[in-house]
Amino acid sequence: MRGINLSSRMQFFIIVIFLWGATMLLSLTNLNSGSNSKHLMENDLRRLNRAISFVNMLESNNNHVESILREHLEDGNMDQNDKKELAQKIESKIRSLAGTSSQSAPSSEYQNLLRRIYSNTEEMYNFVNAEMTNIRNKAKTTTPELTGTIDEALKLLREHKGSLLQDIDELRQSDGHEKWRQMEFRNLSDLIQKRLHSLQNPKDCANARKIVCRLNKGCGYGCQLHHVVYCFIMAYATERTLILKSKGWRYHKAGWEDIFQPVSETCVDADGKTHANWPGKASTQVLTLPIIDSLHPRPEYLPLAIPADLAPRLTRIHGDPFVWWVGQFLKYLLRPQSSTQKMLDAGMKNLGFKNPIVGVHIRRTDKVGTEAAFHSLDEYMTAVAEFYDQLEMREVVDKRRVYIASDDYKVIEEARSKYPQYEIIGDPNVARMAAVSSRYTDFSLNGIILDTHLLSLTDYLVCTFSSQVCRVAYEIMQTFHLEDATSKFKSLDDIYYYGGQNGHNRRAVMDHQPRNNREIHVQKNDLIGIAGNHWNGFSKGKNIRTSQVGLFPSFKVVDKVEVADFPTYKHVT
Repeated sequence: MRGINLSSRMQFFIIVIFLWGATMLLSLTNLNSGSNSKHLMENDLRRLNRAISFVNMLESNNNHVESILREHLEDGNMDQNDKKELAQKIESKIRSLAGTSSQSAPSSEYQNLLRRIYSNTEEMYNFVNAEMTNIRNKAKTTTPELTGTIDEALKLLREHKGSLLQDIDELRQSDGHEKWRQMEFRNLSDLIQKRLHSLQNPKDCANARKIVCRLNKGCGYGCQLHHVVYCFIMAYATERTLILKSKGWRYHKAGWEDIFQPVSETCVDADGKTHANWPGKASTQVLTLPIIDSLHPRPEYLPLAIPADLAPRLTRIHGDPFVWWVGQFLKYLLRPQSSTQKMLDAGMKNLGFKNPIVGVHIRRTDKVGTEAAFHSLDEYMTAVAEFYDQLEMREVVDKRRVYIASDDYKVIEEARSKYPQYEIIGDPNVARMAAVSSRYTDFSLNGIILDTHLLSLTDYLVCTFSSQVCRVAYEIMQTFHLEDATSKFKSLDDIYYYGGQNGHNRRAVMDHQPRNNREIHVQKNDLIGIAGNHWNGFSKGKNIRTSQVGLFPSFKVVDKVEVADFPTYKHVT
């Protein structure tokens, strides 16, 4: 290449090629030399072989690029059109080197089909497992000799399910779209965070339209977080800066800003020329919101709606777009003050928290018997075991770790006693302070913030979705993954819901003829108002067309994503 004078643009293209190649090489050869595990060594050897193959490919493609340059530049008599043509050729080669197919966007139909195969596999397992368990329970008294055979069949059934789910996961990772998915998650999150920052920091606070939210809802920590998120969604939907009034907060009298960063850097007062309670008028400068349960009229953009301008992108990458949408508001709201961050870091270090780990949230004291049913520790640990069984199909697990958050300290001690094969992580002192009698103290607040944070950082969440803390952790979890994390949970009771939400409907994709008086008739395209999943292959709901209420097979419906017109914030790039 000596003696050839390249333009700055051509030099840039060549540099891009080598930088990209070096980056890929580093990522492929990032070997884990600290492990003596035979399995890990085999993985490292496979990665090294891929790296060597990549180097050979890179060398071949580099030679091709060099031949293009030699062919067109050696005579030094190129006009502008020739240079443009050469630049296009090099750009084309760079795209082929970067693997354009790996950056391409999958179709929405393909993404939905992948998710449906996954959910149908789960629902088929739920159905067969429930039916075989019923047969086993009956056989205990009638033909006890069959119970052993059924137990073996159930064990094989779990392995079948794990194998199928693993195949689906590998299909997703090898379909050539994974880099695009990760980039899309990152880009969408960045866009929403920029919109929220712009909304919360108007250029002229004195004349900005505002919406006031008082942190005075009489409920627990998770419920109060959801109250603030609801206020923030209302602010986003009406293009009003959120003013959070939190002095005297029952969890911390000094207010929200003493624990988390202020929701605005520049606009923190509720001053304005005109004031009114919701709904007021469009011209009213300052509106005050009631709690979501008392909101009238109820706009279409309340939960579970997502913005129409983002819906095509969100529904393509995520199986439950609203959960991810809520997670973005929590990501903005829960930016910790330095003292809170130090508390979180110290908590993680002291507990020895590290991945892989399953988060288990067990609520006991205040809701069991009223809002939620009792679930034994064994039920939670069965779900934990299933997760680790599946994880070990694809990687070596050095230790089965479980992080337990509870308002009953005895649960942590029980788990350590009954499950010595697991590393049980949890702080009984935090659990003691989570009891109703001592809940509203600074120590208790730090404990629930730490619990929620660590639960959201786990690889899998086992809990009851009747608990708002669990749902908050699940929502925050979505922000920590550059992938669809909707399958990273097991709820022992409810499906996901948002307190005070508008209707949650599912659309039938198949007819269903009821087999008994507990089931309802369903026609394709019927809307079903979902009431819950029984985790046995059936869900309960109300057919909007016939007003029938009852059971129907869960696999015969899909979620109807609610979309509403929100502002598009065109001034935010």
